[in-house]
Amino acid sequence: MLWRQAGARRAGAGFVLVMAGLLAWYTAAAHKAPLDSARGVPLPVLGSEQACEAYRGLPPGWRQDAHAGMVALPAGRFQFGSTQGYPDERPASAAPVRMAGFWIDQTEVTVAQFAAFVAATGYVTEAERQGGGVVFSVPTPEQLQQRPLAWWQFVAGADWRHPGGPGSDQAGRDALPVSFVTQADALAYAHWLGRDLPTEAEWEYAAKAGQQGDTLDDAPRDATGKPTANYWQGSFPILNLHEDGHEGLAPVGCYPANAWGLHDTIGNVWEWTRDAYSGPHQPHMNGDTAAVVGAQHTPAQPMVIKGGSFLCAPDFCVRYRASARESQEADLATAHIGFRTVLRTP
Repeated sequence: MLWRQAGARRAGAGFVLVMAGLLAWYTAAAHKAPLDSARGVPLPVLGSEQACEAYRGLPPGWRQDAHAGMVALPAGRFQFGSTQGYPDERPASAAPVRMAGFWIDQTEVTVAQFAAFVAATGYVTEAERQGGGVVFSVPTPEQLQQRPLAWWQFVAGADWRHPGGPGSDQAGRDALPVSFVTQADALAYAHWLGRDLPTEAEWEYAAKAGQQGDTLDDAPRDATGKPTANYWQGSFPILNLHEDGHEGLAPVGCYPANAWGLHDTIGNVWEWTRDAYSGPHQPHMNGDTAAVVGAQHTPAQPMVIKGGSFLCAPDFCVRYRASARESQEADLATAHIGFRTVLRTP
């Protein structure tokens, strides 16, 4: 069960490689530039602290090639959901779900990529039009006593350019995942490139990368116990031990890729999908950001977000897993939600 996330990884889980030829790009371990197998487009060499710190947020061929920064995924089948997670993750059926092949971003969309979109189109995000967004800060014990969800606050002037509100900026943060974007903002960027947001099933298929079994519900750590994703270690929301090397957002690609060459599908920022949230909703202290906005925001249609963020902790939301799902108001910009795009092939 989820409550044993920090324990030993479950034995006996299967690991299935799907269509090995389509995994040829994953050669970072050999210190070679990975190639997308369908077109030979070079992808950034990521997967370590040194690599992600050196990355400037724009993949090779950006804006010259329609598939720049993307990985081609094979068609296949997978088990949608989990029997080990929250009740809202239970598979709708025992039968595997069939998926067509598609392209997906190697990393979350970066500040540099989103800035290029804004420069080209003059787009103004919803947070900029609404006058702010929801920001995380570590609360004091006194603040925790005074109100629920004391780690969230609506900050006037917080947006993708000013993640801490007025006086903050994105200088030197080009390779961070862009945040404070709503679903409409993410769709506008995707459509500018002729792409789309993934469906929930597409996103989960990509994140599971041909794996199956209970290990998908374990906290992501390597054989030495080091975290392999950016999530919260310690006592949320007071103590962050940042064993993963980052106290807040990390640049994209600091951690090893999954078996299909995708970075940060788990942790760092939640990621928008194009799907409205439906089905049961497991009640738990998820820190609903809409609860702290009040009269400044009228609740909109809840949409599915996936993957967890740097704020997911073993003693809190436990959603740093491929099957995890959460609802988020489509038009509310926050510090811990970003996105990646897909391109579907005919």
